[in-house]
Formats: sequence, C-alpha cells, structure tokens
Amino acid sequence: QVQLQESGPGLVKPSQTLSLTCAVSGGSITTRGYFWSWIRQPPGKGREWMGAIAYSGNTYYTPSLKSRTSISRDTSKNQFTLQLSSVTPADTAVYYCARGSGGYSTYDYLGQGTQVTVSS
Repeated sequence: QVQLQESGPGLVKPSQTLSLTCAVSGGSITTRGYFWSWIRQPPGKGREWMGAIAYSGNTYYTPSLKSRTSISRDTSKNQFTLQLSSVTPADTAVYYCARGSGGYSTYDYLGQGTQVTVSS
C-alpha cells in the first residue's frame, strides 16, 4: 500500500517561499495513471486542491494559485516537491500530499499532513 510523508519547515516568514517535500513509498511516482497532488486546509476551512504532477511529469495547477505554485519531482528519490512563493498569513494551513488515479485533481490516498504557519 502506498504511503506518503510530508516534510518541511513548520514556520515561514511572509514574502518567503514555502517548500515541502513528499516522500513516497510502496509505489513509484512514475507508474502510469497516477497523479501526485498537493492539497491544503486552512484553519476552519475546507480542503483546497493546489496542483499535481502526473506520472508523465506534466503539471497542473488550480488557477488561483498558479502564479505562485511550482510542483516538481525527483524520480531517483521517488519524491515530489511543492514550492509556494510570496506567502502571506492566508497561506497558513495543514498541507497534504496525495495520490490519485481518477484525474489530475482527484486523490484517494493522503499523507498525514504537516502544519505550516506563515508569521513574522
């Protein structure tokens, strides 16, 4: 069974770039048909799909975050990375990585999530 583990700093200063990594075990990120996503949940709000990288390496982003978001991968380490630039306190959230197989914005396996707070 696939397992996903997020890692990265828990505190980021405003205007800086948030960078998180998702380590994947129990399956390859290049396996055909799978999409590897980043999702976030701000306090008191629902989950928001941010973007994904496909098994092919193609990337997809939600329009509202596209200008600030970059998702990349390291196939040798079987991991993928989120970078979110110019963060503000509104980007404070629990960030999850996930795997989906029903399209680029779907997901069926989530990591445990990691809290990121944007504050000076």
